[in-house]
Amino acid sequence: MGEMGLESLGDLVTHIIISKLGAKNAAVIGCVNKRFRVSASEDDLWRKFCTQDLDLSLPQDPFGNPTPSFKVAYITWKESFGMYPISLVRRAKKYWTSIKNWVALNFPEAEKTLRRGASEAELKELERILGVKLPIPTRLLYRFCDGQDIPHRNPSQSEEEDPTTTVATGLIGGYGFYDHVVNVFLLPLRQVIKETIEFVHQMGFSTRSQHIVMAACPHIEKLFFLHCESGQLYVGTGNLFPNGEMMPCVPDALIRSVHDLNGDQQQDGMLLWLEEHGRRLQNGVIGIREEGKVRSISLFPENLPHCTTAVTNGVQIRASAVFVPELSNLKEVQEKYWFSYSIRMRLLPQGCTLDGMYFNSCQLYWRRWINRANDVILSEVNGEAVIGKFPLLYPDGEEFVYESCISMRDSSGTMEGAFTFYPGRLRDPKGRPFDVEVAVFPLEKPDYIF
Repeated sequence: MGEMGLESLGDLVTHIIISKLGAKNAAVIGCVNKRFRVSASEDDLWRKFCTQDLDLSLPQDPFGNPTPSFKVAYITWKESFGMYPISLVRRAKKYWTSIKNWVALNFPEAEKTLRRGASEAELKELERILGVKLPIPTRLLYRFCDGQDIPHRNPSQSEEEDPTTTVATGLIGGYGFYDHVVNVFLLPLRQVIKETIEFVHQMGFSTRSQHIVMAACPHIEKLFFLHCESGQLYVGTGNLFPNGEMMPCVPDALIRSVHDLNGDQQQDGMLLWLEEHGRRLQNGVIGIREEGKVRSISLFPENLPHCTTAVTNGVQIRASAVFVPELSNLKEVQEKYWFSYSIRMRLLPQGCTLDGMYFNSCQLYWRRWINRANDVILSEVNGEAVIGKFPLLYPDGEEFVYESCISMRDSSGTMEGAFTFYPGRLRDPKGRPFDVEVAVFPLEKPDYIF
């Protein structure tokens, strides 16, 4: 076969060999002669290259526009992203394809806030203005999507009147308790520049600071910063503006080679952070919360081990907590770490059963909480109602949800407790009071902070 050469092989064998050489070498072989040019131009061949290199199932350009063939699609992508490692291009594209599909299906309100990808010129302009060099993974993420437009509500309209214009459509989502309502957006480049300049000026940092603001809540001082040299993503604490205190949002050990174009293993804090958030959405760990006419992504976990469920006498209680970095204060002794917890209660379809009797309603009267860390009781709470309310539960009714907060000196602990209900109503009880368990749920500072 060596004497006869590659040309002596049949078309099928030639096709198989070329398909194993990869896109670059296939293009080179296509320049040898007419026969190889035909074999190296078959669209089935370039369909395979598009699938394995770019995760493309349709012949499209980077903006989703159709192309005449898979070969043209591959060439278009190569012209747009040829300066980047192909594995990173695929990874960034895979993230945005996945998250956009999820948003389109589950959260269409946020879909229209996602911006078209940024150009290389726009990225270079940001680097020039801020005096930084963006990590390669972050550059690629912004090439596919330039963050979110943040909608602004008309001051003359309430959220109930115009829910589509509220600022509840943050891609990162949030939580709420009392008047502390958080919803975090991924910022577009123009906003990254604006927020970073304002932050550097406010903090009195050097104009050569490597921290840039990448994500934020419009109305609460919750800010996420990318350190452009290390690639780590940070979030500001309660001490951010007094002294610039931040904490890392992803494990340091996972970040590597953020500026090296020659390696295939680059991953910075932004890429890791967004991929983890996407996994949680895809796997149902977190999801959409509806409150009135307003929907948003809720960071309160929805399943084990971070969300626990207990059923007592037909009353179901789900409980989970989320770390609140923007209130935490690492310099404090007693109240370093803050957590918000969400309690969701409802009466199951079979109604309330007590002492062999059935009741079609029950009403909350009392609550008891125990907070522990390292098997030591840190605090106990006994009191009427929850946030001043005495919810009345019916079979198949909506969950009653309330959120509150707690602070601890330790970065991890637990909460548990019980609610006292009366069958019927408090004004017209139909039987004796009974306790409903709140199963132990964790309070812990996570590896990934959102």
